[in-house]
Amino acid sequence: MIHPDILAHLSVLTDEEKAILAGEETINRDLYMDGSLDVITGDKLLPRGRNIAIRPHTRFVHFPEHTHDYVEIVYMCKGQTTHIVNGTRLTLSQGDLLMLGQNAKQEIMPAGEEDVAVNFIVQPELLGDMLAYLGPEETPLHRFILGSLRGGGDTAYLYFKVAEVLPIQNLIENMLWTLISDTANKRGIRQLTMGLLFAELLGHAETISADSGEQETTLSVLRYVEDHYREGTLSEIADVLHYEMTGLSRLIKQRTGKTFTELVQEKRMSQAAWLLANSDRKVEEIAQAVGYENVSYFHRLFGKTYGMTPRQYRICK
Repeated sequence: MIHPDILAHLSVLTDEEKAILAGEETINRDLYMDGSLDVITGDKLLPRGRNIAIRPHTRFVHFPEHTHDYVEIVYMCKGQTTHIVNGTRLTLSQGDLLMLGQNAKQEIMPAGEEDVAVNFIVQPELLGDMLAYLGPEETPLHRFILGSLRGGGDTAYLYFKVAEVLPIQNLIENMLWTLISDTANKRGIRQLTMGLLFAELLGHAETISADSGEQETTLSVLRYVEDHYREGTLSEIADVLHYEMTGLSRLIKQRTGKTFTELVQEKRMSQAAWLLANSDRKVEEIAQAVGYENVSYFHRLFGKTYGMTPRQYRICK
């Protein structure tokens, strides 16, 4: 449950909502859009010089289909809201998180007074900074998610069912607090908190749903690689997803630009690099820990990936 003070702040009726309750039948387009285009622009919603802000979701009215020139993150504080994104109907419940990329077409059904949602307005360049918080174990899953949100992919939305994940709920509450209060060093705290939030979200990849069958399949493959990079096989994940191997192999290549083997190898190398930098385990032990019984082969792959031997990498880090 979100802190009562934050909920009270976000529940206050806005001037737009008062006008709607007084009889206005549509949203005030001038608050969101320039001219006749159905594109909500960040310049309307973000204070000058800011790359992130929040705005309570407008209740009591249907919000017609629109897109954004920024990344929007919808967090459900209380109650529920129903969204239609690229033709898919999604109902967010308390604690859910919906991330909308710049290619998402969104329509929102009317919400009641007790249905309190908040929209994070995020400039796409801020997401690029998030990779720095993910450390050396950056993976294809990270890039798939961040690239999609920044407009570099064809995934319109990512839906995180994280109501039961306490660290994520706490980080969102912290983010909201810094954005509505006069906390000292707000900019630094916001960026750090957002980085930690993305790290936690990506650490709970099992909670993510995407916007179509092919994107969902891609996410499933990337989640599988995250969890089974030591021993996983294309045959096994194809069986789990009820795909023929050749069809799944083709889809993986189309959606990620890499083969299944290359994805596994990339994950193994990033995990090995992380272990070299953050543990004192022997190189031979690390090779076996990430799935390579042949240590010489591991050395060759590592050198090809990082341009140095594992021992040199450990010294540099």
